[in-house]
Amino acid sequence: MHAADFVQWFRQAAPYIHAFRGRTFVIALGGEVVRDGRFVTLTHDINLLTSLGVRLVVVHGARPQIEARMAERGLEVRYHHGLRVTDGDTLECVIQASGQVRVEIESLLSIGLANSPMANADIRVSAGNFITAQPMGVRDGIDLLYTGEVRKVDTVAINHRLEDNELVLLSTLGYSPTGEVFNLPLEDVATSAAIALKADKLLFLFGHDGVLDAQGELQTELTALAAEQLLAGHPETNEDIRLYLPCAIRAVRRGVNRAHLISHHVDGGLLMELFTHDGIGTMISREPLETLRQADIDDVGGMLALIEPLEDQGVLVKRGRELIEREIGRYSVLEHDGKIIGCVAIHPFTEARMAELACLVIDPDYRDEDRGAELLRHVEQQARSLGMNQLFALTTRTSHWFVERGFAQASVDELPMEKKRLYNYQRRSKVFIKTLKR
Repeated sequence: MHAADFVQWFRQAAPYIHAFRGRTFVIALGGEVVRDGRFVTLTHDINLLTSLGVRLVVVHGARPQIEARMAERGLEVRYHHGLRVTDGDTLECVIQASGQVRVEIESLLSIGLANSPMANADIRVSAGNFITAQPMGVRDGIDLLYTGEVRKVDTVAINHRLEDNELVLLSTLGYSPTGEVFNLPLEDVATSAAIALKADKLLFLFGHDGVLDAQGELQTELTALAAEQLLAGHPETNEDIRLYLPCAIRAVRRGVNRAHLISHHVDGGLLMELFTHDGIGTMISREPLETLRQADIDDVGGMLALIEPLEDQGVLVKRGRELIEREIGRYSVLEHDGKIIGCVAIHPFTEARMAELACLVIDPDYRDEDRGAELLRHVEQQARSLGMNQLFALTTRTSHWFVERGFAQASVDELPMEKKRLYNYQRRSKVFIKTLKR
């Protein structure tokens, strides 16, 4: 990466860094991440997140380690609808394997070698009996024995550890009030913990790029409803997606701000998902991430970040903060996940029954889905509601865009008298007018 590219990326990451400080993230990863050595590099990303003030709860599985121990003892591996049937001998293997994985994770998080990403790291890990469990019982006539489900998460104890700047490590073992130990599904522990803690993010690291549509295209963002429809419409979706995606849906419907499905095969995938606009996996939200709304005074900074580069290039007339603040009621903004990515203004000329579309700007990173047309439709609707018959725009660079959307080139004389008096003949902006259909 060139130095300039790094600087640009780091600046783009700054809003996320501010937003994530003090937030609670639950990260779920299978035992294969530890078995295959990928947790070594993941510790670097975990160290970075903790250094940025993120409160982390890591939930680990141990499926491959369990099955390796079962194979050593010649035990039969039994599943029922994706759930392990855990008898007494299998439970011994589960306990041993979970302990092994926990020790490996804690040892890797304790590294603080100089001249490495873990230099000066001071990650304190807290693990314990934070999960109360109960047996799943009999499903479809099959007794799952010591396979259980989460009954309660000790959020008070976990939050105390997080407030002391400790990383909380949860395994897939749960304990009943009667002292029994149960083998719990990884996704159940992670989802239940995220909901109980009111986490800002639940992140599943798994073996796929994310959720794909019927054409095999990665879906970087889905609402809970869209994700449900995708599952219902594509029963052939791979097993991992059918396992984790319903948990992500459940989490966001129960108050978790965002859920993510990320490939654990990508080095740095966790950071790329969290600190870049597009991410690398699939993000699930309860409601659409993008909203078009009336601007308010708090939006001015984000609007100026979009407008000023175009003013410097001469594409837009200079306005300045004071003028925008004074006319904020005339602006609408397009917001994506808390970031202003577009804006537009309407200036009505009541006597002439014409309105001006002005200051239509879209963030360069978001121009691929014709959001400009969405803002145009919004202004047209506003103009109709105000009783305007025509909409006009002045431009020096985007003539074709307006023509393609029903505008016709016109003369300065066709502008409302008040606007005509303010026309800048040095800029020589072209005039385009569109008659509004009722």
